[in-house]
Amino acid sequence: MSKPNFAPTALAVALLSTLALGACQKGGDAAPGTAQAAPAAQNALHLDEAKLPPVNHFAATDLDKAKNACADFGAYVNGKWQAANEIPGDRSSWGAFDMLAERSLAVRHQLADQAAADARATGIEKIVGDFYATGMDAAKVNAQGIAPLKDRLASIDALTDTASIAGWLRASYARGEGFLFGFGPEADFKNSAMNIAYATQGGLGLPDRGYYFDKDKQDKLAAYQAHVAKVLELSGVPAADAARQAKDVVAFETRLAKASKSSEELSRDVSLYYNPVTPAQADQLTPHFAWTTFFQSQGLAVPATFSLAMPAFHQELDRMLADVPAPTWKAYLRFHTVDEASPYLSDAFADENYAFYGKVMRGQKEQKARWKRVLGAIESGAGEAFGQMYVQVAFPAESKQRMEQLVQNLRTALKARIEKLDWMSPDTKAKGIAKWDSFTPKIGYPSKWRDWTGLKTARDSYIANVLAANAFNYQWELSKIGKPVDRTEWGMTPQTVNAYYNPMRNEIVFPAAILQPPFFDPKADDAVNYGGIGAVIGHEMTHGYDDQGSRFDAAGNMVNWWTDADAKAFAARTDKLIRQFNGYEALPGIKVNGKLTLGENIADLGGLATAYDAMHAATAGKPDPITDGLSRDQRFFLNWATVWRDKMTPDYKKVLVATNPHAPAEFRAIGAPSNLPAFASAFQCKAGDPMVRADDGRVVIW
Repeated sequence: MSKPNFAPTALAVALLSTLALGACQKGGDAAPGTAQAAPAAQNALHLDEAKLPPVNHFAATDLDKAKNACADFGAYVNGKWQAANEIPGDRSSWGAFDMLAERSLAVRHQLADQAAADARATGIEKIVGDFYATGMDAAKVNAQGIAPLKDRLASIDALTDTASIAGWLRASYARGEGFLFGFGPEADFKNSAMNIAYATQGGLGLPDRGYYFDKDKQDKLAAYQAHVAKVLELSGVPAADAARQAKDVVAFETRLAKASKSSEELSRDVSLYYNPVTPAQADQLTPHFAWTTFFQSQGLAVPATFSLAMPAFHQELDRMLADVPAPTWKAYLRFHTVDEASPYLSDAFADENYAFYGKVMRGQKEQKARWKRVLGAIESGAGEAFGQMYVQVAFPAESKQRMEQLVQNLRTALKARIEKLDWMSPDTKAKGIAKWDSFTPKIGYPSKWRDWTGLKTARDSYIANVLAANAFNYQWELSKIGKPVDRTEWGMTPQTVNAYYNPMRNEIVFPAAILQPPFFDPKADDAVNYGGIGAVIGHEMTHGYDDQGSRFDAAGNMVNWWTDADAKAFAARTDKLIRQFNGYEALPGIKVNGKLTLGENIADLGGLATAYDAMHAATAGKPDPITDGLSRDQRFFLNWATVWRDKMTPDYKKVLVATNPHAPAEFRAIGAPSNLPAFASAFQCKAGDPMVRADDGRVVIW
C-alpha cells in the first residue's frame, strides 16, 4: 500500500531519466483544470523563512588548498565539507540534494501545520490537512493497531485454490493495492500520442533479483526472511508458524526473481517494457490469469492490445498460480499486504518497517521523525496537491524567468555541438537536430493543475486516507488508458529536488524545489549558475541522446533514426565511458557498474560540456571577474563539484551500486570534468595527472 504498483512506478524509472538518485513520483491536485502562471495566493498560507534550514552555497573557503585539484578534484572541493558534516541519523546520505530536500520538507511542514489547523479547509488544503492531522495522531493510530486490515486479512485467509487467488488479486488491484506486478498507463512506444496499458514485472520485496542469488548479498536475504517472519508474527501468526511461512515466502520470491529482469537490463534496454499483445494472446500465455477478465475487473474496456512486458515473468507467475500451494500464496499475500501498510499502522509495524528497510538495507541510524514520515505519505498520496500549496509560498516568478533564458542558451549551445560532430553523418545529424528542435521545457510547476475532486479524506483514520488516495490515484491512472497523452502532465511534484527528461514526450522538466543553491541562485554570477543549473539543463537535454533516449525520435516514438555506421561510432564512444566508470571503486572490492550508469554518465558529460559552451557564449566580450582569486572557468567547475557534495552509508551505497542507474556522487563530481580539456586548462593540469584522461581514454560523445 505504501507503493501503489502502477506501471509508471516501474516504467517511469526507465523512461524518466532523472538527475539524482530518487525515482520519479506521481501525484496531483487542484483547481479543476485551471491553467495559470505563478499561482496567486488564494488563502492565508504563509512561510516563515527564518525557520527553514540554510541552503548550500558554493564558497571559496570550502576549498582544501592542501589538496591538488588535478589529482583529486572531489577532495579539493568537498573534502573539508565532508570532514565537517555527518550524515543525520534519520538519513542514509547527506549532501547538496539532501539539504535541499530537507528544506523542501521544512516548507511543507509549515504548510501542513496550517492546513491541519484549519478544520474548515476545503479542496486541496482539506486533503493535506486531513492526511497530516490523522497521521500525527499517534495515539489513535496505535489504538487501532492492525484492525484497519482485518477485512483484507480475512479475505486472504479464505483463499483455497487458483481461482480464488486470481480473484483476490483482481480485487486487490481494483482497490489500487496491487503489488505482484505493475499495471497502468503509459504512451505507446510506437504512437507516443496515445496511452495504452502496460503490465510489468513486480512482486519482490528486495531491490533487485540479485539479492536472492548473489553471494555478497546473502546477509540481506537472511535479514529479509527474519523481517518477513516478524511482520507475519505482528499480524497475528504464531511465531513458529511465522518462521516457517517466512521461509516459504522467500522461496516464492526467489522463484519470481529467477524469472525477473535485473536493474541493469531494465535500465539499459527500455524496449523490454514494450511487448504489444491482444488480450486473447495474453490469455493464452497465462491461462490461469485471464487478462480479459482482469481488464473488466478494473472497470476497463478490454483493449485491442496492451503491453505484456517481460512475458517470461508473467508466464512463470501463471505457473505459480497453478502449482504453488494455497497456504504459501496466503503467507505471501498476507506478508505484503501488511508490509505495504506498515508505515501507516501502529508503532510496532512502523518500527519493524524502519528496522529492515531503513537500518538494515540503508544503514540509517534512526527512524525519521513522525512528521517527516507523514509528509512522505502526503507526497505519495497527494503530492501535486501539496505542490500547488508549495509554489504559492516558495517559488518566486523571477526564478522562472531567469531559468527560461538559461534553457534557451543551453539549447543554442547543444545545437552547435551537434552540428560540429565529426563522427556523425549528415542524415543522422539532421534527425538529431529535428529532435533538438522539438524539445519542450517545463519549469517550476505544471501549467494545469490536476483535479482532486472525488478524493474523500477525513479526520477519522490515517490509513483510511492512505487507502482512499491509493484507490483514487489508481483509478485516475486507469482513466488515461486508450486516451490521448496529456502533455501538460508532470512526472514529478514541484517540491521534488530533482529534474528529468521524458523521451516519449521529448520534454525536460525542472521542479521548483531544485531551483535553489547550489544549483541556481539569482544573485550568483554566471559561472556558478552555469556550473550548477546550467549543467543540469544540459544533462536533461543530453538524455535525449543517451543510449536509451536516442532510441526515440522527435515525436517521442521508438524509431531507429541512426545509420548503422553512426550507431557503431556512438557505441564505440559509450563503451569508453563504461570502462571509465567500471574503474571507480565505490567500496572495497565493489566497483561502479559502468553499464548500469551509462545513461546518466553520458548526460553528465554532455551536459557539462554544453553548459561550459553556453557560459562562454553568454559572457562573450565581458572581462573575467576574478572572484576570490578564482577565474570564471574555475568557478564553473567548482560549483559542478559542489552539486555532487555527498556522504552516504556503506549499506546504502551498496544498494545504490547494485540497483541505481546513477553512479555515487563522488564519481559524478570527477567523471565528466576529467574528460574535458577546458578543466585541465582551468586548473593548469598536466598530462598524467589523475584528472586528465589520456587522449586514447578521453571520452567525447556529444
